[in-house]
Amino acid sequence: MAGNGELWDSYDKNFMKTGSATLTRGEAIPAGQFHLVGNVLVRHADGTYLLMLRDSMKKHGGMWEASAGGSALAGETAIQCAMRELEEESGIVCRDLKDLGVTVSEKNRTIYAEYLCVFSGPKDSIRLQKGETIAYKWVSRDELLAMSLSELLSGRAQERIRRGLA
Repeated sequence: MAGNGELWDSYDKNFMKTGSATLTRGEAIPAGQFHLVGNVLVRHADGTYLLMLRDSMKKHGGMWEASAGGSALAGETAIQCAMRELEEESGIVCRDLKDLGVTVSEKNRTIYAEYLCVFSGPKDSIRLQKGETIAYKWVSRDELLAMSLSELLSGRAQERIRRGLA
């Protein structure tokens, strides 16, 4: 196995598993197959959003992320992945996620399952994951929407906020 040996289920672009096929992190994803990523946008009860700064050693290091997330492991559902990644990357335990929808990236051969967590805990209770994130901040809706894609890793969260979904 290549990479770290992490195994993922294989999906088609309609979010259906492709039988018992598995993918391995670090190996090319075959045409017509996709891997699943669970992402969670965190909105505090006061209306601000959590941003986390990617570790400089990671791909896209030094960029802000408006979500916690990562690849679903083999056998893991999108929501299980999202809850696990949120807890690993921020320390937030949230079992009541709102489904924000799915985005398919043909280019990345990835299905992004997006969720919202409304967090009412102390804002200074965020616990960063070593090797993943190095800082965090809470920003207003307007501040988040004003960020450029040169500082924010993805515009998917901004789009969901603009559409009133988050």
